[in-house]
Amino acid sequence: MKISLPLASVLAAALMLSGCGTQANNEAGSDKQETTQESQKKAESVEKNASPSNEEKEDTGKQGIEKEETVKEAVEAPKEEEKKPSVPETPAVEKKQEPAEPKKEAPSAPASKPAEKPKSNAPVKPAAPAAPASPPKEDIKVTAQPNAIPVLINKQNKLPDNYTPADLVYTNVPFIFAEKLEKKKMRKEASDALSRLFAGAKADNIQLLGVSAYRSYATQTALFDAYVKKDGYEKASTYSAVPGTSEHQTGLSIDVTGGNGSCPAESCFGATKEAKWLKAHAAEYGFIIRYPEGKSAITGYKYEPWHLRYVGKSMASEIMSRGITLEEYLNAVPVSK
Repeated sequence: MKISLPLASVLAAALMLSGCGTQANNEAGSDKQETTQESQKKAESVEKNASPSNEEKEDTGKQGIEKEETVKEAVEAPKEEEKKPSVPETPAVEKKQEPAEPKKEAPSAPASKPAEKPKSNAPVKPAAPAAPASPPKEDIKVTAQPNAIPVLINKQNKLPDNYTPADLVYTNVPFIFAEKLEKKKMRKEASDALSRLFAGAKADNIQLLGVSAYRSYATQTALFDAYVKKDGYEKASTYSAVPGTSEHQTGLSIDVTGGNGSCPAESCFGATKEAKWLKAHAAEYGFIIRYPEGKSAITGYKYEPWHLRYVGKSMASEIMSRGITLEEYLNAVPVSK
């Protein structure tokens, strides 16, 4: 059957419309499918967020177990307490608290610390005892004849306190010093004999000089104290006399030395020609070597070849020829050191 053109045009238009609808439906279906997929994804996301993760499940499980154990302990605890027999409550004994040990505090430093003296490796020398103003009365006696020429003055016999010879004069012999001091003085008889001795020595080509003759009690005190401070009492007393017991105070003694001034009042003088001359010739002028060598146990003093004592020619000759001391000549008790 033949269709007229107009109808054919209608059908074509209808088919066209139908095709558009199908395409629209397809597009709509596609959109719907995409929407459905998105919805499904959202649902899965929500479900995923809503459902706990394995870690959360594990934590939740742990919490549940801990909660269950806590509940179990809470339930069982009273049961254990119920099983224990009730014990009558006794008052608690208060434990006595030991007192705390007092804290030791460091001693407070003194307000002012005394200055320390510098240390030394040198041994400390003990202080020497002070020299007595006069020898002990019980150990020494006062001579009754201080003006006698052969008077014995030693560690056992002393001069009266503050004794001064009445006939002191200045000697006419040269000394190692020029000043006119009291130690240039001697008693008149002894001074004259000394002048002759010096003249005899000079004739034999021996030059002598005076060192020290008379010494007062005050001078001897100052000298002895100085020696004690230097060497101590015991040592000083072996070469210097305690005040009141010095032969120099008698005005009859003198220390001499060689003309060159060497070895004054020193042991080295004993080896000089001047000392040898005195030992050989002093007695000719009435003098003795008062403290000879090897006699310290008797005289109480060490060897002093320079110490001359006037006793007169007769006595001096016997003492020097026999090699004895004044103590031995007078039969006096020997003096111990």
